Amino acid sequence: MLIEFYQPMQARLTLRILVVAIAFSFSLQELLAQSEKRLFDSNEVLELDMSISLKKLRVETNDSTFMTQDISVNEEGTWETYPFEIRTRGNFRLKNCYYPPTRIRMAKDDAKGSIFQGTRKLKLVLPCAKGKNSGNYVGKEYLAYKMYELVTDYYFRTRLVKMKLTNLDDKKGEQEELLGFVIEDDDDVAQRFDAEISEKKIPPNIMEDTATVIHDFYQMMIGNTDWSGLYQHNQKVMIVGQKTIYPLAYDFDMCGLVNPPYAQVNSAVPISKVTERLYRGFCRDESLFQYVRQHFLDKESELMGLIDQYQDLYTSADLKAMKSFVSEFFVMLKSDKLFKDRIVSSCRNLDGSYSF
Repeated sequence: MLIEFYQPMQARLTLRILVVAIAFSFSLQELLAQSEKRLFDSNEVLELDMSISLKKLRVETNDSTFMTQDISVNEEGTWETYPFEIRTRGNFRLKNCYYPPTRIRMAKDDAKGSIFQGTRKLKLVLPCAKGKNSGNYVGKEYLAYKMYELVTDYYFRTRLVKMKLTNLDDKKGEQEELLGFVIEDDDDVAQRFDAEISEKKIPPNIMEDTATVIHDFYQMMIGNTDWSGLYQHNQKVMIVGQKTIYPLAYDFDMCGLVNPPYAQVNSAVPISKVTERLYRGFCRDESLFQYVRQHFLDKESELMGLIDQYQDLYTSADLKAMKSFVSEFFVMLKSDKLFKDRIVSSCRNLDGSYSF
């Protein structure tokens, strides 16, 4: 009887120890996962160092072809060098800028245990031109991404970088220090929402109405016409739950808020410069327009405060000009007449034409 009693007790103790061990293992894994810092967990400027031939980058890469490139990263005071792949991307800036816009990616095994784990694919934005003030425009575009985070839940995460770049084509071999930022990959955004990115052209009128109108108001606020909901130009489309569709905006460099020397107005719109505003959203029920109007008015002080918060990224003249430019948008929102004339009565019809 004693033996019979002891054996079940021993089995119960063994089972209990096993359960505790499993629970401890999961808790330890969770603790380790929480302690591992990821790229977008910090707002601190990320320091990078890269030596590259810009000529080779342009000639040997394209939308589907990468080349290998080591990039050194300062992680909490320690420099680590990682093997990345890099390629050119984009159209206008690729043709017209000294520093081409790029994509970088890292193999899964190389990213393991680093801040790039889970964010192995990124867009890298650097200044367009060489010059003392070229970084100001990067700073202002970064601001546009951060302001967008204040008005919507559906956005690309970004992080500022300070890039020490040596162009191997330069005979002097001088190292330049450039302000830039990295942008989260499409698939990583979708993973955050347990969603997928659609490659199909989806009419804006069937996208989630509130998020879409918020997007359209924001594009008007920053004076951006370099986008299209109809053709998904500078806009990705994310599908959540197989039927709820959200717009994801990116590439704000051509907007009036940034106002770079190379800025051009979309040829399909009836304005002549990027610092003019035009509502490019489609017509919706006026009650929705009024809801989003109030949403932006509630965010006014935070949006204006963000311009001040990042003032080290641009000149005092830029700061003053941007505050004045954004203030004009809120003057319009606060006027019933201007709001009706500029948005409610000027929205686009389903065929893309304007109501005015």
